[in-house]
Amino acid sequence: MTSSTADASSNYHSLRAELETLTTEAFRPELSQIDRLSTLEIAKIMNAEDATVPTAVATQLPRIAAAIDAVAERMSRGGRLIYAGAGTAGRLGVLDASECPPTFNTDPSEVVGLIAGGPSAMVTSVEGAEDSKELAEADLKDLSLTPDDTVVGVSASGRTPYAVGAVEHARARGALTIGLSCNAHSALAAAAEHGIEIVVGPELLTGSTRLKAGTAQKLVLNMLSTITMIRLGKTYGNLMVDVRASNEKLRARSRRIVALATGASDEEIEQALAATDGEVKNAILTILGGVDGPTAARLLEESDGHLRAALAASTG
Repeated sequence: MTSSTADASSNYHSLRAELETLTTEAFRPELSQIDRLSTLEIAKIMNAEDATVPTAVATQLPRIAAAIDAVAERMSRGGRLIYAGAGTAGRLGVLDASECPPTFNTDPSEVVGLIAGGPSAMVTSVEGAEDSKELAEADLKDLSLTPDDTVVGVSASGRTPYAVGAVEHARARGALTIGLSCNAHSALAAAAEHGIEIVVGPELLTGSTRLKAGTAQKLVLNMLSTITMIRLGKTYGNLMVDVRASNEKLRARSRRIVALATGASDEEIEQALAATDGEVKNAILTILGGVDGPTAARLLEESDGHLRAALAASTG
C-alpha cells in the first residue's frame, strides 16, 4: 500500500468514525422497511417527523433572539449579513439572501449568500468544495469584511470545513459570527460568537439532511433575516412597507399595504404613491402624517427609515 493510499484510507476511517457520532447521521432500524409501506403511510411518517422541527427550534429561541439583536445593531451601522454554507445549507442561505431585496427593498450587497463552489453549486454539486476552509476564506476576502458585518456559518453536521472556515476567518477579522448547526457540541457553534444548535435527531433517510435539518435551518434563517429587518424599521406592524414593487403583483400589494395602513380611499392612495415615486412607506407617511412627499422623505431619513418614529415627528 502506497503512503497516499494509506493516508486516504486513514482519512476515510477517521471521517466515518466522526460521522457515526453525529445525531443527523444516525441509522434508525425501525425505518429499515419503510420502502415496503404504502405511499400514504410513508407520507404520514414523514409529516410526523417534520412536526417535531419547530419544537427543536423553540429550545434555541433565546440564543436566536440574542443573535438577531447583535445582527440588527451592526446592520444599523451599515454592516452586511452574510451566509456561508455548502450543499443544502449553502442553497438555503442563498435563497434567504435573494429574497431580501424584493421583500425589504435591501440592496443585494446588504444580505449575501455564499455557497461552496460558487453560483454553479446551486444546481450542481461541486466536488470537494465543502471540504475547503481556504475556499471560504477566499470568498470572504473578496467581500472585504468589516467589524460591522455578520457571517453566519450554516452546516447540518456542524463540521463542514467551508462553514467552519468562514466563521473562523470572520471572527479573526472582528466580524460578528453565528454558527447554525443541527448537532450538539459542534465545531461550528464552538467557533462562533453565537452558537445555535437545532438538534432535530436522525433523519427519515439516514444522513439526508435536506429533510428535518434543512427545514430547521430554513426556519432559523427566516427568523434571522425577517426579525432583523423588523428591528431595522423595514416593516410597519406586520406590513412590508419597504416592499419593492417590481411587477404587477407587487404593485397591487403596495396599494393594498397603503390601504391597510391608512384606510385611505383608492384615489388618496394613488395620489400619495404618485407624490412619493411609488414608495410605500413614504406614501403612508404623507397620508397619516399630513405631509408632502419631500417632507416625508426627509422625516424618514432623519428617523433612519423607521416609519413609527417619522410619524411621531410629523405630528409632534
